[in-house]
Amino acid sequence: MREMTTRTLTGLVIGAAVLLALFRIPPLGGCILLCAMAYLGALEYYGLLDSAGIPSFRHWGAACGVALVAATWWTLVKTPNSLFNSFEVEQYVLFGTIVAVLVRLFPQKLNRQPMATVACTLLGFLYVPVLFNYFSRLAFTWKPDIGPGDWFRPAYPLVFFLIFVVKIADIGAYFIGSRFGRHKLIPRISPGKTWEGFIGGIAAGTAAGALFYIAAPSWLNCVRMNLFHAVFLGFGLSLVGTVGDLTESLLKRSAGAKDSGHFIPGMGGVLDVIDSLLFAAPAMYIYVRVFLAP
Repeated sequence: MREMTTRTLTGLVIGAAVLLALFRIPPLGGCILLCAMAYLGALEYYGLLDSAGIPSFRHWGAACGVALVAATWWTLVKTPNSLFNSFEVEQYVLFGTIVAVLVRLFPQKLNRQPMATVACTLLGFLYVPVLFNYFSRLAFTWKPDIGPGDWFRPAYPLVFFLIFVVKIADIGAYFIGSRFGRHKLIPRISPGKTWEGFIGGIAAGTAAGALFYIAAPSWLNCVRMNLFHAVFLGFGLSLVGTVGDLTESLLKRSAGAKDSGHFIPGMGGVLDVIDSLLFAAPAMYIYVRVFLAP
């Protein structure tokens, strides 16, 4: 009960912070926030490598992740009509990251795991910053039509929809699994997750997608959203979010760690909070880009 209370209070604080950011934070502030989240999440991933006894270039990988997020923001917000496509710029950053990690390995004479060092450092870059960077794309690719005085505001409601759906699915899975869970989902990866919780989370996320659209359809008018798409996204994001959650559980179990960090009371680290979002953000961006983009 104490843990549940702590998680609930922390969730309310985070939710209030997200709402404040939605209505108040300018584009530059959004970039800084995304860079900070990507950096902290990457460092926590590299901390798991430390626990597993795998060396890595943690600060190099995290810094390159920040460069990636900043480059995407710059191309989408500051130079939207530039000859440089944001995906092309991201490829430049990826190439620079690979070269930087390999060159960093050259002076290490006593490193007995050079291949693991390079592979796991690059995996951290791909797993956290690259996937998390789709938040930048969701926020800054489309501009919402919410009035002449707010023409500069990014499409933060798309980000809020994503977070709302995935986290409601997480909450539904947690409470339903705690109350009714009997059949283990994948005990080898996550002993606490059950099929009952999984189904409850999918149902909660699907309902959250519908509720969000019904309550505030004008928030999503930067794309061609309707109730069908909102429900389908609610279902799909909940499903993909579970994959992200299980992925981090697999990494933590491999490292022998309960949480990725202790930064957030009752929830662990930043990576523990965004794990289900890391796969959901690219999935939502792709869906919106293919089916809903104006």
